[in-house]
Amino acid sequence: MHQHVPVPTVESSALPASAPATGPPDAERPDGGGRRSWPIPSRPPDTGLLTLLLAAVLWLYALPRIGFREMGDYGLLDQLPVAYYLSLLVLTAGFVLTLRRAGTAPWWPALHCAALLFALKAPPAILYDAVRYPWASKHDAVVNTLLANGELRPNAALSGNMSAYDQWPGFFTLDAGLVRAFGVESAAAYANWAPIVLGLLMMPVLVLLYRTFCQDWRLVWTAVWIFQLANWVGQDYFAPQGLAFLLHLTVVTVVLRHFVRPGSAGRLRDRAHLDPAAASVPPPTGHRQRAVCVVILAPLIAAINATHQLTPVMLCICLFALSLTRRYRNYGLLAVAVLLMLTWDLTMGRPLFVETLSTLKESIGELTQNSRAGYAGELTGPGPELAGTANVLMVLAVAALAGAALVLRRRLVRSALPLLLVSAAPIPLFAVNDYGGEMLFRVYLFGLPGAAFFAAAALVPSAAGSHHDRTRALRRGISAVALPAVLLVLLAGFMPSYYGKEKMYYTPPAETALVTRALDNAPDGSLILATTGSFPQALHRYDRIEHWFFAEQELPENQRMLKDPARYLADGIPPGTRAYVVLTRTQDIYTAGEGLLPAGGFETLRTKLSASPLFRTVESHDYGVVLEYRPAARGTTTTTR
Repeated sequence: MHQHVPVPTVESSALPASAPATGPPDAERPDGGGRRSWPIPSRPPDTGLLTLLLAAVLWLYALPRIGFREMGDYGLLDQLPVAYYLSLLVLTAGFVLTLRRAGTAPWWPALHCAALLFALKAPPAILYDAVRYPWASKHDAVVNTLLANGELRPNAALSGNMSAYDQWPGFFTLDAGLVRAFGVESAAAYANWAPIVLGLLMMPVLVLLYRTFCQDWRLVWTAVWIFQLANWVGQDYFAPQGLAFLLHLTVVTVVLRHFVRPGSAGRLRDRAHLDPAAASVPPPTGHRQRAVCVVILAPLIAAINATHQLTPVMLCICLFALSLTRRYRNYGLLAVAVLLMLTWDLTMGRPLFVETLSTLKESIGELTQNSRAGYAGELTGPGPELAGTANVLMVLAVAALAGAALVLRRRLVRSALPLLLVSAAPIPLFAVNDYGGEMLFRVYLFGLPGAAFFAAAALVPSAAGSHHDRTRALRRGISAVALPAVLLVLLAGFMPSYYGKEKMYYTPPAETALVTRALDNAPDGSLILATTGSFPQALHRYDRIEHWFFAEQELPENQRMLKDPARYLADGIPPGTRAYVVLTRTQDIYTAGEGLLPAGGFETLRTKLSASPLFRTVESHDYGVVLEYRPAARGTTTTTR
C-alpha cells in the first residue's frame, strides 16, 4: 500500500538555521499553483557592515555640499552639512556595537577605525584645489629645488631658515623620488593625502604597541579610536615630522616587543598578578638576539636622524626612560641611538645644531616661555578662540582619562609601566627649548600613543570575573554609558580643534598664482617682505631670493610698526637691495587669528603702504597686493623734510 509522505515547505523545514535552503520555490511549479515562498537568509547582515555602509552613504552625500570656499569665522565647522556629522555619529555607534565581538571579529572595529580616519581627514584631500596649510608649500618648494639643482647644500645660508631642510633632507629626498616615480609636476599633487596615508600606516604600529601590553581587543581598538580623535594637533601633514614620528613609534614598538631582558619580568610572569586584560610579558631575548635587533633598527634610527632634528632627541629620551626599568635596561641600543644622533648633528646638521646650543642659555628653565604655542600673539576671532579652547579641553580630557586608569587599573598600569614611561619621557623638554613655539604640540604628539592607551583602559572594563561580582557589574554598567558618551565628547572636541581655524589653512588658487608671479619676476638677490611666512608659495625660489617676515614678533612692536609702516620697512631694507612687499588674504587671516596684528591692523598696513611714495603698486587684487620698494623716493622724501 502506497503511503503519502508530506513534503515540508521552507517554513516548516527542520534544517538548522545555518543550512541553506535548496530547491525551486512553489511559484516555479508547472501548474503555477500555491503561493510564492522565498528562501530565508541564514543570518541577518552584520551590524558592522550596515553602519559602515550607512556612514559611507551619508558622507558621500555630504562631501560635494561642503562649502569650503565660503568659510567664515568658524572655518569649516558651519560649512559641513548635517549629513557629514550624522556619518560620524553612525561610525561611532557602529564602532561601539562592534566592540562587543572584537575578540572574535576584530576586523570590524579595525574597519571602523580606518573609516573614521578617512571621514575626518579626507575632505580637504578630495575637495581642495590648493595645498592645505599654506606653510606646507615650503616643503614642496624644497622638493622642487632639490629636483632642479640635484644637490644638497647643508652649509649654505638660505633665506627663511630653509638651511635646516638641506641639513635634514630625508623626507625631501624621498618625496623627490616619489615625484619622479608618479610622474607628477610636484609633490603638491598628493600633499593633502599625507594625513590619511600616515594614519593608515600608523594603525598597525599602534595595534602592535598596544597588544604588547593588552590582550583585550576591545581595549586595543578603543585606544586606536581615541588616538585618531585626539590627534588634532596637525603634525601629520606633508612635513618631515609625520614621517619621523611614524619611524620613531616603530622603533619604540620593536624595542618593547623584542628587547626584554631574561629574568626581568619577575611576578609579571604569573597571571595571578596581572590585570585580566593584560598581555603576558614578551619572551626574553638573549644578548645575541638583541644585538641582531640593534643591527636591524640602526637603519631606521639613521633614517629618523636624516629626516627630522627633534625626533632623534625624543627617541633617545624614550630609550633612556626605558633603560631605567629592569625589563628594558639595554644601554647598547641607547648608545647606538645617541651616537647616530650626535654623528648627524656634528656633520650634516652642524650649523643649526651649533646655533641651537648657543640659545640654550636663554631658554633653559623658561617653562612658561617654552610651553607657549605659536609666535607671540593671542588667538583672536570666534573660530581660532574656539579652536584654542577645544585644544586645551582635549588635552585635559585625555590626561584625565589616562589619570583615571592609573587609579582604576593599577595592575594593568604595573605591567604597562614601560609605555607610561615612554609617554611621559618628552615632558622635561619644556624646560629646555620652545622649538619655535612648537614644543607644546610636539610633546603632546609623542605622548599621545600611551595616553590614548591608558584613556581606553579607563573606559573599557575587564571582561573577566564573576557576574556576581557587584563591583565588576557596576563598572560594566558605567562603561556601557561612559564609553559612547566620552567618544562623542572627544569627537565634538576634535572638530573645532582640527577645523576651527580652517579659514587660515585654505588658499584660493588665484592668491597662490599672484605670489608665484611676484616671486618669479623678482630678480635674484631680491628681498621679499611679508607679515608672516604662513601664506602659499611664501618661500618659492628660497635659494635665489631673501625673505623678511616682519610681523613675526611681539604685538607691541607690531603696533609701533603700524604707526608708520613704510618708514619702518624702509629702515630695515639694506641699501641697494631690490625689495618687494607681498600682502595677501591668507596673511590677513593668519595675523588676525594668531593675534600678531590688532583688529584692522592688516588693512591699515596695506592702505598706508599702498599710499606711501616709498612703494609702487605692481599688482593689486582683492586677495592680495604686490608693492615694489622705491629707494629713490625715500631720498626725495628725506630731502623735502
